[in-house]
Amino acid sequence: MKLEICTNSYQSAKNAQEAGAHRIELCQELSVGGITPSYGLLKQVMDTLSIPVCVLIRPRSANFVYTDDEFQIMKHDIQLCKDLGCHGIVSGVLNADKTLDVERTRQLVELSKPLPFTFHRAFDEVINPKETVQQLIDLGVDRILTSGQGSSAEKGLELLRVLHVESKGRITILAGGGISPKNASKFKDAGLEEIHASASRKIDQDPSLFGMPQTVSDIQTIKAILNEI
Repeated sequence: MKLEICTNSYQSAKNAQEAGAHRIELCQELSVGGITPSYGLLKQVMDTLSIPVCVLIRPRSANFVYTDDEFQIMKHDIQLCKDLGCHGIVSGVLNADKTLDVERTRQLVELSKPLPFTFHRAFDEVINPKETVQQLIDLGVDRILTSGQGSSAEKGLELLRVLHVESKGRITILAGGGISPKNASKFKDAGLEEIHASASRKIDQDPSLFGMPQTVSDIQTIKAILNEI
């Protein structure tokens, strides 16, 4: 079973590599669900680390319905990731009615090639998950990052299992959302092949006028998850 760590900083990425994670999803601002990392963070990670890096392409927080200008920004960011030698793209687009925006997602998948493409947790908002899985298979998407539409992957485990079985190896169901050393083995027992976790801890720091608590992916927590799978 493979473990992907969602990393929100250079230190988190470095910790994931040291702990033995199989790959990372690189982003920033996990407190709002993650947004596209900066050029500086991307370059630092690619220049100094060897762990496979999949990059979140999400130009802002909130919903997954984008203006034409935002969509252009996403395409520019994908090309930048390819130029820097990143190993995968994590993105996706929905319509306002919570269905898959097939045409725009198709464009992102095509632009990302030959890199593998993960459709992110926008999937957990779609109104018909089984139909959407088939649409994503038809688009050539490699993975779906999802909690099984539950408030956590553990609560969505039954749908995760069903989607994994029905996909018949045509797409990978990447379980994510609240995965920890305490429940990681449940996903292996359900037959899933990959899981996604932030494995983070808060960093003690003086209160800031503007700051949210800083978090970092924790080496020992990552190792503990790996020991369970």
